[in-house]
Amino acid sequence: MPEADKPNILLVFSDQQHWQAMGCMDPFFDTPNLDAFAENSVLFERSFCTTPQCSPSRSSMFTGFYPSQTGVMGNCGAAGGGHLSQQTIGAELQDAGYKTGYFGKWHIGDDPLGNKGWTVSEKAQDDPRAEANAIKFLQELSPQSEPFALVVSLNNPHDIYHYREHEPAEPVANVPLSPSWEAESFAGKPPVQKQFMEEDQGKNMVGKPKAQWQKYRDCYREKTRLYDQQVGTILAELKKQGLQDSTIVIVTSDHGDMDAQHKLIFKGPFLYDQLMRVPLMIHVPEKFGSLPAQRINHLDVVNVDLVPTLREFCGLEARESHGRSLAPLFTDAKNYQARDFVVGQYYSKQKWVNPIRMIRTEQFKLNKHLHWEDELYDLQVDPHELTNLASDPEFAEMKQELEGKLDQWMEAHNDPFYSFEVSDRSGAPLT
Repeated sequence: MPEADKPNILLVFSDQQHWQAMGCMDPFFDTPNLDAFAENSVLFERSFCTTPQCSPSRSSMFTGFYPSQTGVMGNCGAAGGGHLSQQTIGAELQDAGYKTGYFGKWHIGDDPLGNKGWTVSEKAQDDPRAEANAIKFLQELSPQSEPFALVVSLNNPHDIYHYREHEPAEPVANVPLSPSWEAESFAGKPPVQKQFMEEDQGKNMVGKPKAQWQKYRDCYREKTRLYDQQVGTILAELKKQGLQDSTIVIVTSDHGDMDAQHKLIFKGPFLYDQLMRVPLMIHVPEKFGSLPAQRINHLDVVNVDLVPTLREFCGLEARESHGRSLAPLFTDAKNYQARDFVVGQYYSKQKWVNPIRMIRTEQFKLNKHLHWEDELYDLQVDPHELTNLASDPEFAEMKQELEGKLDQWMEAHNDPFYSFEVSDRSGAPLT
């Protein structure tokens, strides 16, 4: 593909933003810039991460493979958290003549192969600096320069971990809480969920009054608002430089946050939709695609799809991946083969190893645990995932069918799930 025909690429993504954490999805959130971008983009309402943790999910975003193949199964430095030692899409784009830039949080380790491919970069967790570097990158482009691929990784709303320091601007009494916060009892759920709250990072919230949970949500909204402001600044600069008609813009997140759903906070050994579903909005200029701005709520997409999508749009050689290119949706939908289900993975939290595999269809979700009772939810009847049907005889056939499909997927994708061991919070094996 001649360089003049290649699109520029701008990928901006947050850390720990669930799929509903935008005003256009839930008016509780204050995100005018994301909302405006959504109006002019294709918004995928059923977008998923491979795993609800930073390092392994990012390894999927930049290689197109699930964590079981990237080798980054947990956060770097934690159990299973190796450094990414595979080439990323950044190197492929650079080899294809792109000027590449990466600014912001990296969190995939320091292996030389995994880090190569960026013409300019500053992989530091500092949102204002990442924003400033992105603006500088756009301003220094010359009209005759090669096509560019700019990645901006912003840390918010991950700073929700500082919620105890948050000072709400207004009383939190009107902050709404989910029906799952009201109804969750942890009855019939794997005990690690309650354990996470009572013994791990959730313990500061156990026994606290409703107002503390509302403060948590208010803080999460504020951190998301800060992220929205920075996205707006970067998109405004892209327009100011006259690049909006030649640039494919992707806005997404690496994973979600429980946001007080299920009386849970942050992320941990659970695969509720609040962790697994993430925002995904793609704007493709008219010269590169004909799909009008719209919401797509009938297709499941996963963040491993980003790499094959970029390859196809940018004229790169097709390579093996676990993802499916979304480019045909924007050019010729007849060439797009929809998924029948989504698979999710989970391995560890620090030293605490609790491997889980998820298979999710439009109606059912099965979470398979190695040590604990499985979870099965009928999402049409129970969208808040409150009633575990895994031991209900009426759903035994459905559970078996999903298990069979999941086992087939794991075999086809060389997923060593059944060979893993489970540990307690100290890392000691459970027997």
